[in-house]
Amino acid sequence: MENRILIVEDDLEIVGLLEIHMKDLNATVDSVNDGRAALEKALTIDYDLILLDLSIPIINGVEVCRELRKTKDTPVIMVTAKSEEIDKVLGLEIGADDYITKPFSIRELKARAKAVMRRSEKSAANSSGQSEMDFGDLKINVEMRRVTLDGHKVELSPKEFELLVLLAGHPGRSYSRSELLDVIWGYNFSGYEHTVNSHVNRLRAKIEPDMSHPIYILTTWGIGYRFNEEI
Repeated sequence: MENRILIVEDDLEIVGLLEIHMKDLNATVDSVNDGRAALEKALTIDYDLILLDLSIPIINGVEVCRELRKTKDTPVIMVTAKSEEIDKVLGLEIGADDYITKPFSIRELKARAKAVMRRSEKSAANSSGQSEMDFGDLKINVEMRRVTLDGHKVELSPKEFELLVLLAGHPGRSYSRSELLDVIWGYNFSGYEHTVNSHVNRLRAKIEPDMSHPIYILTTWGIGYRFNEEI
């Protein structure tokens, strides 16, 4: 089955280059040149991947990703000329799945695109082998990528979902931040550990009745996080 990819980039030469090589991945490719058009497309069409530049007109890439994550879990790779660590961390914290800087290797970009779409399809976090998990008010359907709380659907980003499935699939098992980075993001670098904290906090805000006294995702002091084994 063909993948569908959206390219969000205002440099037409780069758009042409990306279109050629993304089509090599058995993909139908759409492209837009500004953030407003990107949101219109991304919120109405179910893409398998969005290649998103940070420095685009009207609405920048950071705001596009932040708005998209309110309702959609479409995989996003940020493609940008900005290479400072703070920009990488910001991109990951607002929900991007990966980050690549210009000038980039086409081979590397294609490899990352395939990896992100593959993780989205099979959910790298589903190492528990369970298709459904029931924790009373909180229910997780892994195959449908659906989470409900007290009967209401909870909208999670891809990384929030993968974090939840990984932790919930192994109740009581404590994961360090570096382990979570390696399993969920594939980044073995301590500078990104704050990204884990940010995602856990957002996940808690969506599923915990009281964030100050979480009942599902617990902190293992000095180590990292675990799912409550007593539920």
